[in-house]
Amino acid sequence: MGPCFAPCKAAGSGKRLKIDPATVGRRVQRLEEATRARLFTKSPQGYALTETGARLIPHAEAAERAASGAEESLTGPGGLTGQIRLGAPDGCANYLLPQVLARICDANPGLEVQLVALPRVFNLSKREADMAIGVSRPQAGRLTVQKLTDYRLHLAASRTYLAQNPVLGAETLHQHRFVGYIPDLIFDKELDYLSEIGAPPVAFSSNSVSVQLNFLRQGAGLGVVHDFALPAAPELVRVLPDQISLTRSFWLIRHADDGRIARLGRFADLLVREARAEMARLESV
Repeated sequence: MGPCFAPCKAAGSGKRLKIDPATVGRRVQRLEEATRARLFTKSPQGYALTETGARLIPHAEAAERAASGAEESLTGPGGLTGQIRLGAPDGCANYLLPQVLARICDANPGLEVQLVALPRVFNLSKREADMAIGVSRPQAGRLTVQKLTDYRLHLAASRTYLAQNPVLGAETLHQHRFVGYIPDLIFDKELDYLSEIGAPPVAFSSNSVSVQLNFLRQGAGLGVVHDFALPAAPELVRVLPDQISLTRSFWLIRHADDGRIARLGRFADLLVREARAEMARLESV
């Protein structure tokens, strides 16, 4: 991954570039002297691009692609190396990607993958990540998008909860406590599962899939759970699976210009292949 073009602190940039913050500052100063232009403004929050600096981004990205292409032309199509940052929703990041990325890195010992797990959409134009996984297909921006994998969700609860509060049918759901997303923090309509199944307002809520899953494991109520997360929560069982079942998709999203970087393309191919295989395994458990 190349330099950070979004507002960032020298310490953070230095860590990503594997050089000390003072060196980052000196290089910024030399770059501004060479271009005879003010490219960054400095504040207590870190460096931010000026309007002039922002105009250099396409040229810097083109230089990075050219350098990556030159390196790959010399090393050939061997193992993947270097650092790749992948953004993903926390459910996907917690229950699907660790084993997928471990297999990819085992086969490519020179590869370092940074997995950023946040329940929101990543801004690839600001280079927050090299690529991201989303729960819906973006409709705007200079992006390339491919389906990563489909996944299924079902209503679930702990055995303890169900022993005390049996679910007699879909028409009785309003009698139960529900776990789900904080309503005003649902950042994508694809996540509004409970409205789709006609559930009552949530009694326990979080913007994190992992926290919701732990609420359910503790017997807090009913909730919609990813099938691929159920193997990690043996306390939970599906509820009314023949009546309530949802299907969604994960999408792999990349900056359009990165399509010419062979290393990222090869990583994306591996990610899609391994994610689909792992999803099939987890959903069959």
